Parts: sequence; C-alpha cells; structure tokens
Amino acid sequence: MPEPEPEPPSSVAPPPAAPAAPRPAGSRQAAFVLVALVAFMVGFLARGWIAPPQRGRGPAPGAPAARADDDPSRGPADALVTVVEFSDFQCPFCRTFSEGTLPALVAAYGDRVRFVYRDFPLAALHPDAQKAAEAAQCAFAQGMFWPYHDRLFRFQRALDVAALKEHARAVGLNGAVFDACLDSGRYAREVLDDVADGRAYGVTGTPTFFINDRMVVGAQPFAVFQQVIEEELARLGPRR
Repeated sequence: MPEPEPEPPSSVAPPPAAPAAPRPAGSRQAAFVLVALVAFMVGFLARGWIAPPQRGRGPAPGAPAARADDDPSRGPADALVTVVEFSDFQCPFCRTFSEGTLPALVAAYGDRVRFVYRDFPLAALHPDAQKAAEAAQCAFAQGMFWPYHDRLFRFQRALDVAALKEHARAVGLNGAVFDACLDSGRYAREVLDDVADGRAYGVTGTPTFFINDRMVVGAQPFAVFQQVIEEELARLGPRR
C-alpha cells in the first residue's frame, strides 16, 4: 500500500493554542518510571536475549526437526544424544554456556553426546557477530574450529576484523590462508543459511539448543541440560 501524500497546507491560520495546563506531579513520576523501565529493557536486550527460559520442550508446532548440517561438532556422529546449539559470538549468555556448562557436559558425558555448533548472529544487536561467525568457519576449514571458538568467547570484546585475524594467528592458523578466506566473505552465505534454518526451527534468540529435537532456551544451568540428556539416554538405550 503506497504511503499517502501529505495534506496541502491550510490557508486559514489556526487559532492560538491555549496555554498548557501544568502536569500533575503523579503523572511526571509515572512518566519517569516508564522511561527508566524502557531504558532498562533496551540495555538488557543489548546484552543478549531477554526471552524467558524454556526447558526441554519440543520445537514449535509444524517446525522441522533441527539438523546438525555440516557444521562443527565434537563427539561421535552415532552418539545417542546430539545437542545442536544456535549461538552468537558476541552474546554474553552464549559465552556463559561455552566457558562453563559446555566443558562440564563434555566431561560428564564423553562420547555419549555429540555437540554441534550452528551460527545465529544477532546482527541488529551485535555488529561484529556476523563476521566473527564467518571467521570461525574459516578456522573450521583449517581444522581448528574449537580452539578458535574458545578464543573468540574469551576475548568477546575484541571481534573486529583486525582482531579476528590476530586471534587466528594466536591459535596457530595459517594467517595468509585465513585472511584470504575472511576477506573474501567465503562463508557469509553459510552463516546466513544457519540463521534461516534456526528461524525455521523456532529460534528467536541465543543461545538456543536442541537436545534430540527438545528445545532448551537460554544459558541454563548444568542440571537442566543433565536432566534432558539423561531422559534421552534412558529413552534411547543403555549407557555405553
């Protein structure tokens, strides 16, 4: 629907406006509270995702099952449980999971669980997240995704292009090959495809996980992941 054109100016001068009545003190206080609340919500949203946690529920009705695709993973392909994570390298809640819960889960479950990382950069909130995701794919191409992944979360405040190249050299990647990969935008489409898949699965923020297609939203504590994983292990077969 086209935008309507503005009305032509009237040739009749409008009557003088009546003086504004003084605003009651109560309304001023209410306005102040409202402004403060909006500022708080915007600030909180800028740090990550504000949606309430959801634990171990299925995907949205009609949503396809989350796939591992060809993305970076750790653990055997035939593991009884697969955890697919949709994440953003600038998301502070994703860092919480990466540096705390993920290592604990790997230590606890070994080869009984496969962990898959998929990209879901929140570009509107995190301006460096898209390029960081592409950089991690360039590291994956050299067989060094997880060391690079860990370093990006460790140095989450330094993810501009120059820093991404420094991080590559710090973890032992071939710098020239990495730089050419990143500068070419080779994996931009790969990252955007992950985002499209995530949206199709019902992902709206990060981090979001699918544990054998059971959705877990947010950087939940270890016990939440443990409960869902144990239920899936019990459902699918005996311990290895």
